[in-house]
Amino acid sequence: MFSRIPFEKVNWVTSSFLIGTFVLSLTAVPLYIWHFGIDWFQIALFFVMFAACGFSITLGYHRLYSHLSFQAHWTVRLFVLIFGAAAFENSALLWACEHRTHHKHVDHDEDPYDISKGLFHAHIGWLLFKLSPPPPFDNVSDMKRDPLVMWQHRNVQYIGAFVAFIFPAILGYFWGGWPSALGAFLIAGVARVVFLQHCTFCINSLCHYIGTRPYSSKCSARDSWIMAVFTFGEGYHNFHHEFQHDYRNGVKPWQFDPTKWIIWTLAKFGLASKLRTVPSEKILLSELAEAQRQLETHLEKHDLPAAARAYITGAYERLQATANEWAQFKAAQMEITREMLAGLSQEIRDAVASLKLRHLDEKAGSAS
Repeated sequence: MFSRIPFEKVNWVTSSFLIGTFVLSLTAVPLYIWHFGIDWFQIALFFVMFAACGFSITLGYHRLYSHLSFQAHWTVRLFVLIFGAAAFENSALLWACEHRTHHKHVDHDEDPYDISKGLFHAHIGWLLFKLSPPPPFDNVSDMKRDPLVMWQHRNVQYIGAFVAFIFPAILGYFWGGWPSALGAFLIAGVARVVFLQHCTFCINSLCHYIGTRPYSSKCSARDSWIMAVFTFGEGYHNFHHEFQHDYRNGVKPWQFDPTKWIIWTLAKFGLASKLRTVPSEKILLSELAEAQRQLETHLEKHDLPAAARAYITGAYERLQATANEWAQFKAAQMEITREMLAGLSQEIRDAVASLKLRHLDEKAGSAS
Protein backbone atom coordinates (compact mmCIF):
# COMPACT_ATOMS: atom_id res chain seq x y z
CA MET A 1 0.00 0.00 0.00
CA PHE A 2 2.72 2.49 1.01
CA SER A 3 4.78 1.69 -2.08
CA ARG A 4 2.30 3.72 -4.15
CA ILE A 5 2.85 6.91 -2.15
CA PRO A 6 5.24 9.32 -3.94
CA PHE A 7 7.31 10.11 -0.85
CA GLU A 8 9.70 12.24 -2.88
CA LYS A 9 6.82 14.64 -3.56
CA VAL A 10 5.54 14.91 0.02
CA ASN A 11 5.57 18.29 1.72
CA TRP A 12 6.74 16.99 5.06
CA VAL A 13 6.14 20.12 7.13
CA THR A 14 2.52 20.57 6.03
CA SER A 15 1.82 16.83 6.01
CA SER A 16 3.24 16.36 9.51
CA PHE A 17 1.03 19.12 10.88
CA LEU A 18 -2.15 17.96 9.12
CA ILE A 19 -1.65 14.29 10.00
CA GLY A 20 -0.30 14.97 13.49
CA THR A 21 -3.23 17.14 14.57
CA PHE A 22 -5.65 14.62 13.06
CA VAL A 23 -4.07 11.73 15.01
CA LEU A 24 -4.08 13.76 18.24
CA SER A 25 -7.78 14.51 17.72
CA LEU A 26 -8.53 10.80 17.44
CA THR A 27 -6.35 9.71 20.36
CA ALA A 28 -5.43 12.41 22.89
CA VAL A 29 -8.80 14.17 22.87
CA PRO A 30 -10.87 11.03 23.67
CA LEU A 31 -8.31 10.05 26.35
CA TYR A 32 -8.57 13.46 27.96
CA ILE A 33 -12.39 13.35 27.96
CA TRP A 34 -12.35 9.80 29.39
CA HIS A 35 -9.96 10.81 32.19
CA PHE A 36 -11.09 14.36 33.05
CA GLY A 37 -14.53 14.63 31.48
CA ILE A 38 -15.77 17.71 29.65
CA ASP A 39 -17.70 20.73 30.90
CA TRP A 40 -19.64 23.57 29.32
CA PHE A 41 -16.55 25.80 29.29
CA GLN A 42 -14.63 23.45 27.00
CA ILE A 43 -17.62 23.06 24.68
CA ALA A 44 -18.30 26.82 24.57
CA LEU A 45 -14.63 27.64 23.94
CA PHE A 46 -14.53 25.12 21.08
CA PHE A 47 -17.49 26.72 19.31
CA VAL A 48 -16.34 30.31 19.97
CA MET A 49 -12.92 29.56 18.48
CA PHE A 50 -14.51 27.57 15.65
CA ALA A 51 -16.77 30.50 14.73
CA ALA A 52 -14.11 33.20 15.14
CA CYS A 53 -11.57 31.36 12.98
CA GLY A 54 -14.11 30.00 10.50
CA PHE A 55 -15.72 33.33 9.73
CA SER A 56 -12.25 34.90 9.54
CA ILE A 57 -11.63 32.58 6.59
CA THR A 58 -14.97 32.94 4.79
CA LEU A 59 -15.62 36.59 5.56
CA GLY A 60 -12.01 37.77 5.67
CA TYR A 61 -9.68 35.62 3.59
CA HIS A 62 -12.34 34.80 1.01
CA ARG A 63 -14.94 37.49 0.45
CA LEU A 64 -13.01 40.51 1.75
CA TYR A 65 -9.47 39.87 0.53
CA SER A 66 -9.73 37.35 -2.32
CA HIS A 67 -12.76 38.88 -4.05
CA LEU A 68 -12.89 42.45 -2.72
CA SER A 69 -16.65 42.05 -2.36
CA PHE A 70 -16.80 44.72 0.36
CA GLN A 71 -14.56 47.04 2.34
CA ALA A 72 -14.01 46.71 6.08
CA HIS A 73 -12.91 48.87 8.99
CA TRP A 74 -9.33 48.26 10.14
CA THR A 75 -10.59 46.59 13.34
CA VAL A 76 -12.47 43.98 11.28
CA ARG A 77 -9.43 43.42 9.07
CA LEU A 78 -7.17 42.99 12.10
CA PHE A 79 -9.61 40.53 13.69
CA VAL A 80 -9.87 38.29 10.61
CA LEU A 81 -6.12 38.33 10.10
CA ILE A 82 -5.42 37.30 13.70
CA PHE A 83 -8.05 34.59 13.96
CA GLY A 84 -7.61 33.56 10.33
CA ALA A 85 -3.99 32.71 11.16
CA ALA A 86 -5.32 30.38 13.88
CA ALA A 87 -7.09 28.32 11.20
CA PHE A 88 -3.64 27.30 9.96
CA GLU A 89 -4.53 27.77 6.30
CA ASN A 90 -1.52 29.98 5.54
CA SER A 91 -1.48 33.76 5.40
CA ALA A 92 -4.26 35.81 3.84
CA LEU A 93 -1.81 36.88 1.13
CA LEU A 94 -0.96 33.33 0.05
CA TRP A 95 -4.55 32.10 0.52
CA ALA A 96 -5.94 34.86 -1.72
CA CYS A 97 -3.17 34.38 -4.28
CA GLU A 98 -4.01 30.69 -4.67
CA HIS A 99 -7.75 31.29 -4.58
CA ARG A 100 -7.65 33.92 -7.31
CA THR A 101 -5.62 31.47 -9.37
CA HIS A 102 -8.29 28.83 -8.72
CA HIS A 103 -11.01 31.11 -10.12
CA LYS A 104 -8.93 32.06 -13.13
CA HIS A 105 -8.03 28.48 -14.06
CA VAL A 106 -10.84 26.46 -12.46
CA ASP A 107 -10.85 22.77 -13.51
CA HIS A 108 -7.54 23.13 -15.38
CA ASP A 109 -3.95 22.18 -14.56
CA GLU A 110 -3.11 25.64 -13.25
CA ASP A 111 -5.93 25.34 -10.69
CA PRO A 112 -4.19 24.59 -7.34
CA TYR A 113 -7.03 22.33 -6.17
CA ASP A 114 -8.32 21.09 -9.51
CA ILE A 115 -11.27 18.73 -8.90
CA SER A 116 -10.61 16.92 -12.18
CA LYS A 117 -7.52 15.43 -10.50
CA GLY A 118 -9.76 13.69 -7.98
CA LEU A 119 -11.71 14.38 -4.83
CA PHE A 120 -8.75 13.57 -2.56
CA HIS A 121 -6.46 15.94 -4.45
CA ALA A 122 -8.95 18.81 -4.27
CA HIS A 123 -9.67 18.20 -0.58
CA ILE A 124 -6.21 17.75 0.93
CA GLY A 125 -3.85 16.07 -1.53
CA TRP A 126 -2.80 19.37 -3.09
CA LEU A 127 -1.47 20.38 0.34
CA LEU A 128 0.20 17.08 1.23
CA PHE A 129 2.13 17.00 -2.05
CA LYS A 130 2.65 20.73 -2.51
CA LEU A 131 6.31 21.06 -3.49
CA SER A 132 5.98 23.85 -6.03
CA PRO A 133 7.94 27.01 -5.21
CA PRO A 134 5.96 29.87 -3.62
CA PRO A 135 3.89 31.80 -6.17
CA PRO A 136 5.14 35.18 -7.39
CA PHE A 137 2.15 36.92 -5.76
CA ASP A 138 1.63 38.89 -8.94
CA ASN A 139 -2.16 38.67 -8.64
CA VAL A 140 -2.36 40.17 -5.12
CA SER A 141 -0.53 43.46 -5.61
CA ASP A 142 -3.48 45.24 -3.97
CA MET A 143 -3.02 43.21 -0.79
CA LYS A 144 0.74 43.76 -0.72
CA ARG A 145 0.04 47.46 -0.16
CA ASP A 146 -1.87 46.69 3.06
CA PRO A 147 0.50 46.87 6.07
CA LEU A 148 -1.78 44.66 8.20
CA VAL A 149 -1.79 41.94 5.53
CA MET A 150 1.99 42.04 5.20
CA TRP A 151 2.47 41.98 8.99
CA GLN A 152 0.34 38.85 9.18
CA HIS A 153 2.13 37.28 6.22
CA ARG A 154 5.52 37.70 7.91
CA ASN A 155 4.36 36.38 11.29
CA VAL A 156 1.48 34.05 10.41
CA GLN A 157 2.91 30.91 12.08
CA TYR A 158 3.66 32.72 15.36
CA ILE A 159 0.25 34.40 15.41
CA GLY A 160 -1.47 31.13 14.55
CA ALA A 161 0.35 29.11 17.22
CA PHE A 162 -0.44 31.64 19.94
CA VAL A 163 -4.11 32.19 19.06
CA ALA A 164 -4.89 28.57 18.20
CA PHE A 165 -3.13 26.78 21.07
CA ILE A 166 -1.62 29.06 23.74
CA PHE A 167 -4.55 31.48 24.04
CA PRO A 168 -7.17 28.74 24.70
CA ALA A 169 -4.80 27.05 27.16
CA ILE A 170 -4.38 30.31 29.11
CA LEU A 171 -8.16 30.74 29.30
CA GLY A 172 -8.47 27.12 30.40
CA TYR A 173 -5.88 27.59 33.12
CA PHE A 174 -7.74 30.53 34.63
CA TRP A 175 -10.96 28.53 34.43
CA GLY A 176 -9.83 25.31 36.08
CA GLY A 177 -6.07 25.01 36.41
CA TRP A 178 -3.74 22.77 34.45
CA PRO A 179 -6.30 20.03 33.65
CA SER A 180 -8.61 22.59 32.09
CA ALA A 181 -5.68 24.21 30.26
CA LEU A 182 -4.79 20.85 28.72
CA GLY A 183 -8.41 20.31 27.71
CA ALA A 184 -8.64 23.74 26.10
CA PHE A 185 -5.40 23.09 24.22
CA LEU A 186 -6.69 19.76 22.89
CA ILE A 187 -10.38 20.54 22.31
CA ALA A 188 -10.55 24.25 21.40
CA GLY A 189 -7.07 24.06 19.90
CA VAL A 190 -6.09 20.83 18.18
CA ALA A 191 -9.53 19.29 17.53
CA ARG A 192 -11.01 22.64 16.50
CA VAL A 193 -8.21 23.22 13.97
CA VAL A 194 -8.77 19.80 12.40
CA PHE A 195 -12.55 20.11 12.22
CA LEU A 196 -12.42 23.65 10.82
CA GLN A 197 -9.79 22.79 8.22
CA HIS A 198 -11.80 19.91 6.83
CA CYS A 199 -14.95 22.04 6.72
CA THR A 200 -12.99 24.61 4.70
CA PHE A 201 -11.38 21.93 2.52
CA CYS A 202 -14.89 20.79 1.57
CA ILE A 203 -15.30 24.07 -0.35
CA ASN A 204 -12.51 22.96 -2.67
CA SER A 205 -13.68 19.36 -2.95
CA LEU A 206 -17.34 18.55 -2.22
CA CYS A 207 -18.60 21.96 -3.38
CA HIS A 208 -17.24 20.98 -6.81
CA TYR A 209 -18.68 17.46 -6.55
CA ILE A 210 -22.22 17.41 -5.13
CA GLY A 211 -25.21 19.66 -5.76
CA THR A 212 -26.75 21.48 -8.70
CA ARG A 213 -25.58 24.01 -11.26
CA PRO A 214 -28.48 26.45 -11.69
CA TYR A 215 -26.41 29.40 -12.93
CA SER A 216 -23.74 27.89 -15.14
CA SER A 217 -22.36 24.52 -16.17
CA LYS A 218 -19.14 26.05 -17.51
CA CYS A 219 -17.26 24.75 -14.46
CA SER A 220 -17.65 22.07 -11.81
CA ALA A 221 -18.76 24.37 -8.97
CA ARG A 222 -22.14 23.39 -7.51
CA ASP A 223 -24.80 24.70 -5.14
CA SER A 224 -25.59 22.55 -2.10
CA TRP A 225 -27.47 23.62 1.02
CA ILE A 226 -25.92 20.72 2.91
CA MET A 227 -22.43 22.01 2.16
CA ALA A 228 -23.55 25.54 3.09
CA VAL A 229 -24.29 24.31 6.62
CA PHE A 230 -20.74 22.98 7.05
CA THR A 231 -18.94 25.84 5.31
CA PHE A 232 -20.47 28.97 6.90
CA GLY A 233 -22.62 29.60 3.81
CA GLU A 234 -20.00 28.90 1.15
CA GLY A 235 -21.92 25.91 -0.22
CA TYR A 236 -23.72 27.92 -2.90
CA HIS A 237 -20.60 27.59 -4.97
CA ASN A 238 -22.11 27.62 -8.46
CA PHE A 239 -23.50 31.08 -7.81
CA HIS A 240 -20.16 32.17 -6.38
CA HIS A 241 -18.16 31.05 -9.40
CA GLU A 242 -20.56 32.81 -11.75
CA PHE A 243 -20.70 36.02 -9.67
CA GLN A 244 -17.52 35.90 -7.61
CA HIS A 245 -17.50 39.58 -6.57
CA ASP A 246 -20.94 39.47 -4.94
CA TYR A 247 -20.63 39.56 -1.14
CA ARG A 248 -23.42 36.97 -0.97
CA ASN A 249 -23.15 33.29 -1.77
CA GLY A 250 -26.65 32.30 -0.74
CA VAL A 251 -28.43 34.95 -2.77
CA LYS A 252 -31.95 33.66 -2.20
CA PRO A 253 -33.63 34.88 1.01
CA TRP A 254 -34.12 31.32 2.30
CA GLN A 255 -30.55 30.14 1.66
CA PHE A 256 -28.26 29.57 4.65
CA ASP A 257 -25.39 32.05 4.42
CA PRO A 258 -24.33 33.32 7.87
CA THR A 259 -21.22 34.96 6.40
CA LYS A 260 -23.50 37.18 4.30
CA TRP A 261 -25.59 38.05 7.35
CA ILE A 262 -22.52 39.06 9.36
CA ILE A 263 -21.22 41.29 6.55
CA TRP A 264 -24.64 42.94 6.25
CA THR A 265 -24.73 43.47 10.04
CA LEU A 266 -21.23 44.94 10.06
CA ALA A 267 -22.36 47.39 7.38
CA LYS A 268 -25.27 48.50 9.57
CA PHE A 269 -22.79 49.33 12.34
CA GLY A 270 -20.47 51.20 10.00
CA LEU A 271 -17.76 48.52 10.09
CA ALA A 272 -18.24 47.43 6.46
CA SER A 273 -19.04 49.40 3.34
CA LYS A 274 -19.36 49.22 -0.44
CA LEU A 275 -21.03 45.80 -0.39
CA ARG A 276 -21.00 44.56 -3.98
CA THR A 277 -24.07 42.81 -5.38
CA VAL A 278 -25.18 41.55 -8.77
CA PRO A 279 -28.49 42.98 -10.12
CA SER A 280 -31.42 40.59 -9.74
CA GLU A 281 -32.18 40.65 -13.45
CA LYS A 282 -28.61 39.57 -14.30
CA ILE A 283 -28.87 36.62 -11.89
CA LEU A 284 -32.21 35.55 -13.36
CA LEU A 285 -30.93 35.88 -16.92
CA SER A 286 -28.05 33.59 -15.97
CA GLU A 287 -30.57 31.07 -14.62
CA LEU A 288 -32.59 31.46 -17.81
CA ALA A 289 -29.58 30.76 -20.04
CA GLU A 290 -28.61 27.69 -18.02
CA ALA A 291 -32.19 26.36 -17.98
CA GLN A 292 -32.33 26.71 -21.77
CA ARG A 293 -29.01 24.90 -22.11
CA GLN A 294 -30.25 22.04 -19.93
CA LEU A 295 -33.44 21.73 -21.96
CA GLU A 296 -31.50 21.70 -25.22
CA THR A 297 -29.11 19.06 -23.90
CA HIS A 298 -31.99 16.92 -22.67
CA LEU A 299 -33.72 17.09 -26.04
CA GLU A 300 -30.52 16.24 -27.94
CA LYS A 301 -29.28 13.37 -25.78
CA HIS A 302 -32.48 11.55 -24.89
CA ASP A 303 -34.76 9.56 -27.14
CA LEU A 304 -37.98 10.68 -25.49
CA PRO A 305 -41.55 9.60 -26.18
CA ALA A 306 -43.55 12.09 -28.24
CA ALA A 307 -45.52 13.33 -25.23
CA ALA A 308 -42.40 13.89 -23.14
CA ARG A 309 -40.62 15.65 -25.99
CA ALA A 310 -43.62 17.92 -26.55
CA TYR A 311 -43.75 18.69 -22.82
CA ILE A 312 -40.08 19.73 -22.60
CA THR A 313 -40.17 21.49 -25.97
CA GLY A 314 -43.08 23.59 -24.74
CA ALA A 315 -41.12 24.61 -21.64
CA TYR A 316 -38.11 25.46 -23.81
CA GLU A 317 -40.20 27.58 -26.19
CA ARG A 318 -41.71 29.50 -23.28
CA LEU A 319 -38.22 30.23 -22.00
CA GLN A 320 -37.11 31.42 -25.44
CA ALA A 321 -40.11 33.72 -25.68
CA THR A 322 -39.38 35.14 -22.24
CA ALA A 323 -35.72 35.67 -23.14
CA ASN A 324 -36.70 37.53 -26.30
CA GLU A 325 -39.02 39.79 -24.31
CA TRP A 326 -36.24 40.59 -21.88
CA ALA A 327 -33.82 41.33 -24.69
CA GLN A 328 -36.31 43.84 -26.12
CA PHE A 329 -36.75 45.51 -22.75
CA LYS A 330 -32.98 45.71 -22.31
CA ALA A 331 -32.48 47.18 -25.78
CA ALA A 332 -35.16 49.77 -25.13
CA GLN A 333 -33.73 50.45 -21.64
CA MET A 334 -37.17 50.05 -20.12
CA GLU A 335 -37.68 49.60 -16.40
CA ILE A 336 -37.69 46.03 -15.16
CA THR A 337 -40.44 45.59 -12.59
CA ARG A 338 -40.81 43.17 -9.71
CA GLU A 339 -43.65 41.52 -11.62
CA MET A 340 -41.33 40.84 -14.56
CA LEU A 341 -38.69 39.39 -12.22
CA ALA A 342 -41.30 37.17 -10.61
CA GLY A 343 -42.57 36.05 -14.01
CA LEU A 344 -39.11 35.11 -15.20
CA SER A 345 -38.39 33.25 -11.97
CA GLN A 346 -41.57 31.23 -12.45
CA GLU A 347 -40.65 30.39 -16.06
CA ILE A 348 -37.24 29.12 -14.93
CA ARG A 349 -38.73 27.07 -12.09
CA ASP A 350 -41.28 25.53 -14.45
CA ALA A 351 -38.61 24.62 -17.00
CA VAL A 352 -36.30 23.04 -14.43
CA ALA A 353 -39.25 21.24 -12.83
CA SER A 354 -40.13 19.77 -16.22
CA LEU A 355 -36.65 18.31 -16.49
CA LYS A 356 -36.85 16.82 -12.99
CA LEU A 357 -40.29 15.40 -13.70
CA ARG A 358 -39.20 13.76 -16.94
CA HIS A 359 -36.08 12.41 -15.21
CA LEU A 360 -38.20 10.78 -12.51
CA ASP A 361 -40.53 9.33 -15.12
CA GLU A 362 -37.59 7.88 -17.02
CA LYS A 363 -36.15 6.30 -13.84
CA ALA A 364 -39.53 4.80 -12.98
CA GLY A 365 -39.88 3.45 -16.51
CA SER A 366 -36.41 1.88 -16.50
CA ALA A 367 -37.02 0.32 -13.07
CA SER A 368 -40.20 -1.33 -14.25
